[in-house]
Amino acid sequence: MAAAVTAWWFDPLPRARIAWLRAALYLFVPVDVLVTTAWVARHADVPGELYQPLYVGRLLPLPVPGSTFVQALQVALVVAALMAATGRLPRVLGTAVAVLYFEWMVVAMSYGKVDHDRFAFLVALVVLPTVGTARRHDPEADDAAGWALRCIQVAVVLTYFLAAFAKFRFGGLDWANGATLTRAVLRRGTFLGRPLLDAPWLLQATQWGIIVVELASPLLLLRGRVGRGLVVFYLVFHLVTFATITIIFLPHVMCLLAFLPLERLKLSRLAAYLPSRGGVRPVGAAASGA
Repeated sequence: MAAAVTAWWFDPLPRARIAWLRAALYLFVPVDVLVTTAWVARHADVPGELYQPLYVGRLLPLPVPGSTFVQALQVALVVAALMAATGRLPRVLGTAVAVLYFEWMVVAMSYGKVDHDRFAFLVALVVLPTVGTARRHDPEADDAAGWALRCIQVAVVLTYFLAAFAKFRFGGLDWANGATLTRAVLRRGTFLGRPLLDAPWLLQATQWGIIVVELASPLLLLRGRVGRGLVVFYLVFHLVTFATITIIFLPHVMCLLAFLPLERLKLSRLAAYLPSRGGVRPVGAAASGA
């Protein structure tokens, strides 16, 4: 049994997938810092006595966020992420991004609100540097890449599964049987979501459906077409949620890429569809070098 578990955790997976995943996640960091969590920078102007650090912030001698510190952290994180996205010095730059983003999250979540959509993303930033050098055209598979990808995949699954657990822990059956989504639609509903207010039974059924989806998340670990099909299903689930109640967990969604065979992506194939001087480059011409 122990051997089977070890073999699963360290199952060799393509290093090229690590290379593509690193590029995607590191390039997402500036988007997250400057757009989706730009509000974190405003903590620089909040009085220090309102800073109530998370447990890790109390355990480690982390500074109280001030104007200079938060601005320097933001700039350093964006620069480090862009440099890491190039693939150079993967261990050094990747570790720097992980440490800086971790502190960014401590600053973000130490004022009374803690989000759960960053767990898998934080795990990804921590484990990706352990793989070392990985290139997008590298066909080699090894256990270092396998372990890192497994860690990210398990973190994604735990985020879903424990979200369902939290619903029952804090809301009980009232979360599923109450007006949870009705309230969400009233507060944040779009033109696609507001018509659902006329069908409260459908919203309640959707609440039970969400719990089922979250509890079924371990199925994402299945191999082959079934697993990849479920990844697509979960991506659609997040898109529908955003389209109806404008809620989307972007860092978590980015980590779903760890389940996909990114190593099959070829820059040469993408280049075949890029416009050339004379218009759209034909696929055959691109392949032949014309």
